[in-house]
Amino acid sequence: MSSVVFPLFLPEGFSFHAVLRAQVAIIMFTAAYIAEVVRGGLQGMNKGQYEAADSLGLNYAQTMRLVILPQALKIVIPPSVSVLISAFKDTSLVVIIGLYDLLKTTKATLSEPRWNGFSAEAYIFLAVIYFMCCFFMSSYSRKLEKELNTSLE
Repeated sequence: MSSVVFPLFLPEGFSFHAVLRAQVAIIMFTAAYIAEVVRGGLQGMNKGQYEAADSLGLNYAQTMRLVILPQALKIVIPPSVSVLISAFKDTSLVVIIGLYDLLKTTKATLSEPRWNGFSAEAYIFLAVIYFMCCFFMSSYSRKLEKELNTSLE
């Protein structure tokens, strides 16, 4: 999308670097998913919370800031982290427009003759890097859930 569609919306003769196009595409894609996750969290709130805030005399902005959003954002931590982990793994898709990422760099290194025979080790190392990053993000999410006590009990 960022390589083909973005230039269609720009004035003739105007273009920007492929890295910036990739960043904009990934940001827009991830933002749309996060917006849906937050929307789902807001729709999942009990109507009684809105009624309680109304009985306290809070206006809409105060209701959202003081009552609804703190509860809804605690609920959406797990799916938000899942979207961010998915976005981290999807960054390898920038290879489509010719940018180097971790996987393409590994493939380029393995194409050199002096690295023949090390492909299994290289891909295992790459898998360990991805696993460590994703495991750290999910562990931090679990820690954050415990600190904020997001259980629905």
